[in-house]
Amino acid sequence: MAACRPPSLGRRCQTRGIGKMPIEVVAIPVLSDNYIWLVHEPESGATMVVDPAVAAPVLAEAAARGWRITDIWNTHWHPDHTGGNAEIKAATGCTITGPAAEADRIPTLDLFVAGGDIVRLGTIEAQVIDVPAHTAGHIAFYFAAQSAAFVGDTLFAMGCGRLFEGTAAQMFDNMAKLACLPDATTVYCAHEYTQSNGRYALVAEPDNAALVARMADVDAMRLRGEATVPTTIGLERATNPFMRAASVEQLAERRAAKDSFRG
Repeated sequence: MAACRPPSLGRRCQTRGIGKMPIEVVAIPVLSDNYIWLVHEPESGATMVVDPAVAAPVLAEAAARGWRITDIWNTHWHPDHTGGNAEIKAATGCTITGPAAEADRIPTLDLFVAGGDIVRLGTIEAQVIDVPAHTAGHIAFYFAAQSAAFVGDTLFAMGCGRLFEGTAAQMFDNMAKLACLPDATTVYCAHEYTQSNGRYALVAEPDNAALVARMADVDAMRLRGEATVPTTIGLERATNPFMRAASVEQLAERRAAKDSFRG
């Protein structure tokens, strides 16, 4: 497994103390396998949408709960993560925050952030972590006090994102950064890829007893039509072949194998 490398603190926006308030997180499944995350901070009433592929289901879910959308946070530029930005902003007047490195590809952005910045949702704060590789400017958002990380397409349950705009070395570094987060951290990824990821993981690590047990649970959940995410850092450290890769070379080999895997 990669050596633990804590996220860089880098630049920090002007903020006050980190809030301890809990958050409410709602999964909104859309398209064929996307999850949009609706995040509500109850003390202030602020509500944020992470990576809205489309607008209508998000607006409907927020309205049904009596929540007013105040923010959108984008992890990267891909249309299945930003496609709902403009319509949600037009309907709510919300502020859209996303990666400064991809500002030219997300024209709806209002606030531009990079690793080490602190962003606020109502009374609570999240740290921005740079996780390039899937896209060149991909970021993640980590709420330390609430033990929650929104990781877009970088870390999946038993998987990682394809290397569309980056390198295996970058993804290896990303896995090390995220592995440093506490095991209890809840990880909100953006796709229901768990079953296919797990089938490859069993090929990569056939003797991993924790992985075998997890896949039995995943298969049963999918048979019942249940979501298999969010996951946790601890679970990924035990069962994710990319987070567990011992070197850049091994991660690269596993990523290439998964890209062509048809199991």
